[in-house]
Amino acid sequence: MLACFWLGSFAHAAEPLLVRSAQSGLWSAAATWDGGKLPPAGAKVQIRGGHKVVYDLDSTQAIRAVFVAGTLTFARDRDTRLDVGLLKIQQGDGTSENGLTCDAHLPEVDLSQTKPALEVGTAEQPVDAKHTALIRLVYFEGMDKASCPAIVDCGGRMEFHGAELNHTWVKLGAPAKGGDTAIALAESVTGWRVGDRVFLTSTTRQTKREEPKTFRPTVRDNTQTEERIIRAVNGTTLTLDQPLAFEHIADGAYRGEVANLSRNVIVESADPATARGHTMYHRGSAGAISYAEFRHLGKEGVLGRYSIHFHLCRDTMRGASVVGASIWDSGNRWITIHGTDYLVVRDCVGYQSVGHGFFLEDGTEVFNVLDHNLAVQACGGKPLPKQVMSFDHNLGAGFWWANSLNTFTRNVAAECDEYGYRFEAPPTPDFNLTLNIPQPDGTRRATDIRTLPFVRFDDNEAHCQRRHAFNFGGFLGEDPVERRETVAGVGPDVRHPFIVRNFRAWDVHWALHPRVPSLMIDGFDVHHAHYGLWLADYTHHAYRGLHFDDISVSADKDPIGKQPMAADFPGELNPVDDLPPQTVITHVTHSDQGMLVRGTTSDNGTVKRVVVNGSEAKSLRANFAEWETLVPATTELKAFAEDAAGNIEPRPHTLTVAP
Repeated sequence: MLACFWLGSFAHAAEPLLVRSAQSGLWSAAATWDGGKLPPAGAKVQIRGGHKVVYDLDSTQAIRAVFVAGTLTFARDRDTRLDVGLLKIQQGDGTSENGLTCDAHLPEVDLSQTKPALEVGTAEQPVDAKHTALIRLVYFEGMDKASCPAIVDCGGRMEFHGAELNHTWVKLGAPAKGGDTAIALAESVTGWRVGDRVFLTSTTRQTKREEPKTFRPTVRDNTQTEERIIRAVNGTTLTLDQPLAFEHIADGAYRGEVANLSRNVIVESADPATARGHTMYHRGSAGAISYAEFRHLGKEGVLGRYSIHFHLCRDTMRGASVVGASIWDSGNRWITIHGTDYLVVRDCVGYQSVGHGFFLEDGTEVFNVLDHNLAVQACGGKPLPKQVMSFDHNLGAGFWWANSLNTFTRNVAAECDEYGYRFEAPPTPDFNLTLNIPQPDGTRRATDIRTLPFVRFDDNEAHCQRRHAFNFGGFLGEDPVERRETVAGVGPDVRHPFIVRNFRAWDVHWALHPRVPSLMIDGFDVHHAHYGLWLADYTHHAYRGLHFDDISVSADKDPIGKQPMAADFPGELNPVDDLPPQTVITHVTHSDQGMLVRGTTSDNGTVKRVVVNGSEAKSLRANFAEWETLVPATTELKAFAEDAAGNIEPRPHTLTVAP
């Protein structure tokens, strides 16, 4: 169990001035504060319960700490900037920097009281595209560098919402050549602006291997991914500030990506070289993130100090989502989902991290949805001190998990150090793979996490991986003598196999390393790779729709004495759908007609219907991956789904909403 206590003594230093709110009002209004004076630089600030303070300054004056027991909301009609060392959202009158405990033992939240809240825009009223809201995390002398600077939600509500982009990343519409200053996109973009920072992913794999073995280069050492600034936007054409240095291909299905890193709601470290900041949601918190930018965050080598961190929330944050965020130049991962279920992460761009990028931390996480995210340059780090899973070498995976009972759809990983996608669950002496896993009905059961199949793994892609596009339970260690299976032949039964649909890998070394038993692959496109299938365990495997092109070695020839892959589909497998769907309400918008409710549903089969307060929802994407419905105004919403096999969600998502 992770616990981080700030224990230092500050008797030698003068106690910072504490300024408390006297009433609701503007931050810039003297009457808002006790004593009739605005908080000065270096002060601690407390926003008392029941008070709503509107932050309306664009100031370089750094505040040491802000403790929000009421509501701190950023003005949306102007540019704002807050420089702060610690921003903490929690009930009560406490203002101590010490004793911030990062484990599950937080003070009990009084459910009869309104949650304290930080609002940098809201889902219904995001910060307007004409304005920018910036929070810069500043280190103050005397703070614990392992924990500060930081934004931490301890059972409150934390919101970051910027102006919407119709696409945060798109595929190239046509090849781009070295020397070009104009590039074609596959789709028109809105919300992309002159001055935005974009990057084009490499479409040429780095093949340099480390010599000697003590030196391990990163993909950043020899990358063809290029950053540029937008000078003009015209439909599907972007004009860039500088000519491209490299070619970026767009050849049929094999195309590079163009991603926008800029947002108008920004959280950043003021001095990344000295002290990076981090953000964290704790159990019992609420809120969401949409179209916000998190840059230069994440404390390298420090456990639990990530750019965006959902920490041991379990299902207390069901309904939370991270949509359209940009997370880049992270010293420690992009988004970490730790002991948290039912989180929706969609349309996010992760660019350059130390260690794994989109990371599910302890093997108990279930029913999360990672959809249409782009992971570029998750670079190798070191194992973190006292990390939960000692076997994880943190070598740099775009997506890493040890429990597959989650949804991965439409994601792309490119140019990560070791893996595009990595499932890892080895039997080790110091870690028991039988964990207390949440069930669809809300109970928990001791389960070997190796036996849990995907909820869904569809339409994912990896390219320009100098090593693995998808290492699905492969070996540990690079020396063949030291290799050992990370799943030891344990997997789901033949009625609940892993199912991978429409996976694409191109310009990679190893396209797929499937060491798990009970696997169905329905659609597998490999282009320009050294290996299509490498050292597979063909026990209860079935393959259909394989397309291999320009492959050095298409499949190994039964190197470990297993049976060859099944000639028929599904072969010995007899999959059954007995898993009910999982539903999350992600957005609620009030109108004169009632409430427009939007959400996402995931299932291992076909979803028949989604029902919200008795009203059937309209599917916005195939299989109700996104849906909406209009219901009469109410204070409680209840959503559930039913699939074609007759499984009805036993635990609807129930959400209390303000009238």
